Amino acid sequence: MELLYNPLILSLLIFVSTIVIWLNKRAKGAKLNLPPSPPKLPIIGNIHQLGRLPHRSLRDLSRKYGSIFLMQLGHNPTLVVSSAELVRDILKNHDLAFSNRPRVTAAEFLLYGSTDIGYAPYGEYWRQVRKISVVELLNVQRVHSFQFVRDEEVQVLIKKIRHASVKGESINLSKMLMVLATNVISRCVFSKKIEEDNGNNKFGQLTRRIYALLMSFSFGDMFPYLKWMDVLTGYIPTMKAISREVDVIFDQLIEERRALKNFEEIKRDFLSIILQLQRDGLLEIDLTGDNIKALLLSTGKSLFMFFQYLTYLLR
Repeated sequence: MELLYNPLILSLLIFVSTIVIWLNKRAKGAKLNLPPSPPKLPIIGNIHQLGRLPHRSLRDLSRKYGSIFLMQLGHNPTLVVSSAELVRDILKNHDLAFSNRPRVTAAEFLLYGSTDIGYAPYGEYWRQVRKISVVELLNVQRVHSFQFVRDEEVQVLIKKIRHASVKGESINLSKMLMVLATNVISRCVFSKKIEEDNGNNKFGQLTRRIYALLMSFSFGDMFPYLKWMDVLTGYIPTMKAISREVDVIFDQLIEERRALKNFEEIKRDFLSIILQLQRDGLLEIDLTGDNIKALLLSTGKSLFMFFQYLTYLLR
């Protein structure tokens, strides 16, 4: 037993164990029929090859390595597919193999433990919240019912452009379109505008910060053993603070709606629909308050990012 505590013996055991583990991983990797992969660096893998314009870097890599290739982004092996035909095959015939997303630090803190549609693990909960979104919130009839919201916000935008034109002032069309899109989404979700021209709306500011943080770099996501760096850099403390502020606003909105005896007293937005389904026992799962908040954020997040990509095309 005393030999086990000998520093030399312990060092030798650790060294041998490391070699064995490395050889096993190498042997397993050699047996896999993996797609081609660009040369990678130790620890960071292929992160350095993404550059400041990742979409263009990936395009250039696909021209060199083909329409499907493998990258190592820190700790995460990442399959890159740039062929429409291959994407269709993956989504149609191999959808279950690719149905889960990796755990993301920002989603854990900002989306109530990754319980929104975009980040929730594949399973019964995900299927049910997706059903709620598709059947109850985003069906054709429901989308048409919000036509007046879109019309009103477009009219507001046109008036702003006309006013600036008369005065001979320049405008930031991308920013104005984002305000339009965000207000359309927020009015559909909970009947309130969250953006103002001066950017002083608190909820609008918090929402923009949430979406920015969801797309920010996290040490813990790329290198799990460096998760403590997210605390030192202020990434996690910032998300905790924002989450608390958003939570207070959502709690207030939900309590105001639940205080109404009849949800028909106000225009039917997503929040009212979900709360009425919950009250009437028409949901197949028990949604907690946090689940409802995540669902509302998820609905807005998906549409917000879609409009954001559209505005980038104008640049």
